[in-house]
Amino acid sequence: MNLVTLLPFIVLIGAMFLMTRSAKKKQQAAAQMRNEMTPGTGVRTIGGMYATVKEIGDDTVTLEVAPGVHAIYAKNSIGAVLEDEEYNRIVHGVVADAENDTPVVPDDASSLTGTPKADLTKHEDEAPKPDLGKKEGSADEPGDEPKDGKTDGKTDGEAGAK
Repeated sequence: MNLVTLLPFIVLIGAMFLMTRSAKKKQQAAAQMRNEMTPGTGVRTIGGMYATVKEIGDDTVTLEVAPGVHAIYAKNSIGAVLEDEEYNRIVHGVVADAENDTPVVPDDASSLTGTPKADLTKHEDEAPKPDLGKKEGSADEPGDEPKDGKTDGKTDGEAGAK
């Protein structure tokens, strides 16, 4: 066989190898994340529910979805193990103090440009008129006629005859 005929098969096998390798890495990372769960940790299920881990079994996890309400889930249904700050921010609405140091975005652009608000409220009469390229006295506008009175360069006798 020729090398050119084997090339598509080699590329296909290489692509399949790379896809299975990345899938295995993702599965190992997810399994490691689930093994790091401890009671009291906040989690998000693959269905999008936020809960607190109460007990961890071999294949199951007992989650407290509300105070006093417990549900048993499979370990594979845990989509993410959350940091305490992130869990409290999402579930309880608690904002950490470190987030208060973030810069505040102004409501208007005047503070960004350094132009006071009073300068932005000028009258339109004071603003310069834009030059649109038209010269005064040109016959481009409808109703304007050249100064000699002819509209198309023909005399009155030539207007309709050919």
